[in-house]
Amino acid sequence: MSSKPLHARQPSRHALAIAIAALILPAHAALAQEAPATQAPAQQSATTLDTVQVTAQRKVENIQDVPVSVSTVSGEKLEALTSGGTDVRFLSSRVPSLNIESSFGRAFPRFYIRGYGNTDFRLNTSQPVSLVYDDVVQENPILKGFPVFDIDQVEVLRGPQGSLFGRNSPAGVVKFESVRPSQDLGGYGKVGYGSDDMWNFEGAIGGGLTDQWSARASVLFQRRDDWVENTYPGPNDGFEGYDESAARVQALFEGDGFEALFNVHARHLNGTARLFRANIIEPGTNDLVDGFDEDKVSVDGLNHSELDSKGANARLSWDLGSYKLHSITGYESVETYSRGDIDGGFGAVFLPVSGPGVIPFASETADGIPEHSQWTQEFRIESNTGTAFDWQAGLFLFKEDYDVESFSYDSLNGGVQDGYERINQTNDSWAVFGAATWEVTPAFQLRAGARYTVDKKELTVEEYWNTGFVPCVLAGKCTLEQLAAQEPDGDLSADPEDKKFSWDLSATYSVNDDVNLYARVATGYRGSSIQAAGAFNGKSVADPETSTAFEAGVKADFWDKRARLNAGVFYYEVKDQQLTAVGGAANANILLNAEKSVGQGFEMDFQAYLTDNLLVTLGSSYNDTEIKDEDLAVAVCAACTVTDPRTPGGLALIDGNQLPQAPEWTHNVTARWGMPVGDAGEFYVFTDWAYRSEVNFFLYESTEFTGKSLVEGGLRVGYNWDNGRYDLAAFARNITDEVQVVGGIDFNNLTGFINEPRTVGVEFKASF
Repeated sequence: MSSKPLHARQPSRHALAIAIAALILPAHAALAQEAPATQAPAQQSATTLDTVQVTAQRKVENIQDVPVSVSTVSGEKLEALTSGGTDVRFLSSRVPSLNIESSFGRAFPRFYIRGYGNTDFRLNTSQPVSLVYDDVVQENPILKGFPVFDIDQVEVLRGPQGSLFGRNSPAGVVKFESVRPSQDLGGYGKVGYGSDDMWNFEGAIGGGLTDQWSARASVLFQRRDDWVENTYPGPNDGFEGYDESAARVQALFEGDGFEALFNVHARHLNGTARLFRANIIEPGTNDLVDGFDEDKVSVDGLNHSELDSKGANARLSWDLGSYKLHSITGYESVETYSRGDIDGGFGAVFLPVSGPGVIPFASETADGIPEHSQWTQEFRIESNTGTAFDWQAGLFLFKEDYDVESFSYDSLNGGVQDGYERINQTNDSWAVFGAATWEVTPAFQLRAGARYTVDKKELTVEEYWNTGFVPCVLAGKCTLEQLAAQEPDGDLSADPEDKKFSWDLSATYSVNDDVNLYARVATGYRGSSIQAAGAFNGKSVADPETSTAFEAGVKADFWDKRARLNAGVFYYEVKDQQLTAVGGAANANILLNAEKSVGQGFEMDFQAYLTDNLLVTLGSSYNDTEIKDEDLAVAVCAACTVTDPRTPGGLALIDGNQLPQAPEWTHNVTARWGMPVGDAGEFYVFTDWAYRSEVNFFLYESTEFTGKSLVEGGLRVGYNWDNGRYDLAAFARNITDEVQVVGGIDFNNLTGFINEPRTVGVEFKASF
């Protein structure tokens, strides 16, 4: 038995009090509005909040009517957050319960909702947060980093979303919807310039081609110079620079009872990969070492990142009167290569010169996807009878086939390649699903959904060799046969097949026209995962994980539509959760299944016009997560202070630990104040701030690999004229120049990486 229960956490009374208040106060405020009152003329003309439309239930609805915890980002807030050439990680902590991090930089974001995600950095991994771009799922983790430009709205749906969005969405879904073509001629051009010779250009133009055809073309280009100097005479003089471009072309046909929207898109990224820095954490603390200089490193390995992706989709719909038929066909493909100096320094401890700090041995690796294809097809029919009962049903098909290459290099011998592995993974899946809505009374509505999925994966090691520092080095060369000899059955392939049923049930009760109460229970699952055998570990296969979540909340408009508050509480359980034990003293990466993990907490989204010229938003969330498996133990780092109980063999017992990269608290606030100038101009100030509490980087708990709380803010000061058609602004991101370790490498020293630097600049936008 483990002594770990003493470490188990319970939600604080303070957190529960806030959650209860968040549920009660808006309903009380809205009910108070029902009392007869004479409205002052100033209130009658006051600015009110716009209705927010979402597609959380695969159809357009008012966000206040949807019985799901969902947040959106759009409009000026989206414009401000994307200033300065930021990638999709800008959303992290800007939405309650959402965290995004990456050990690949811009190429491979990892999403977490309510503390539930996946830290695995391998290119054949899956995530429990699904990303959907223009109604097409982006399954491979590299596809999830597509740039955010010319976007109408971002929706964050908290999970599970297994019924309507399918597998690999037990934690939730992040949806991006591009601005659609229209018959009206319009578009915009935007150019920004900032520190480190940063350039950010994007633009779009669209309009009618004929009475039935319209089109829209969008482009993006971003670049930044290296801002970190390499003081060691290695193959790179500097790091953290990039240039990135992307484009999207859409064509829309609108006929009598038929609509077709076609989309072609592509992305190119060239730059440096995530920069690892050796021994930047002070032993016995989680502080940066004295004298740490974020602008300098000393590494002897090559750092480089390349990425090319392309895709196309066709969204067709037929209006058949009482029914509507949809067909969504999607194709995605990506090629990528990322190489980095994993030890974060130069030399090795057994050489005359090495550093900074202790470098046990040199490690320089790369991973890439040379070939990839993903095909998706969905057919869906929905009713539109105008009665109290409506439904939708569909069929989903998924097919993916790709290779993953892994390389190792000898940094001490001019960077020559000394290892290689190539695997092939295929994934074929199909599902049938349905959902129904029943308006029991004008005030009470029930919804239910169900999905049955068959999901099959197959992984094969096609080539392997290694002459470097690995167990079979004494044989002169590791081969595919020697690798197979490490397996109990001598088989390097795996082909798990899952058959899962997911469902959800929810209810909405309208207290009045301004207040809705809702409750929901839902299930979801993530398919089996496979990790190929390597030099330091054998093949590992993780069984599918399943989740069940309960949530209840309130959605209310009050103060005469000048304020809105959506709040809810939740509890979820994940059975057989897939975890990745990364590194440790043995440098092995293996997949594990935890018996169970749980999460509980609350979320709140609030926005209000405090005056006609001052709009304030506030988002807050509390997430208490815990691994529950008394016998689960993992390898630990060789140079850090582990605080978990240990087995006789030195492994850490992780029962009671919070999930990795799962902050308990996140808060975000924005404020936008404007002052009219003349007849059609405005001077404005927009500021945004985000906070997340401390996080564990790995499954075990240690002093050094506990990330400190992080606060980052932004500021935008500008002037727009001609009724907003033209806008000139100065901006700053990470305005306080906060520098924190946001991730680590579980190597044999205290290697880590830090957050993005402060960026300041100017931006001009013209719309037409």
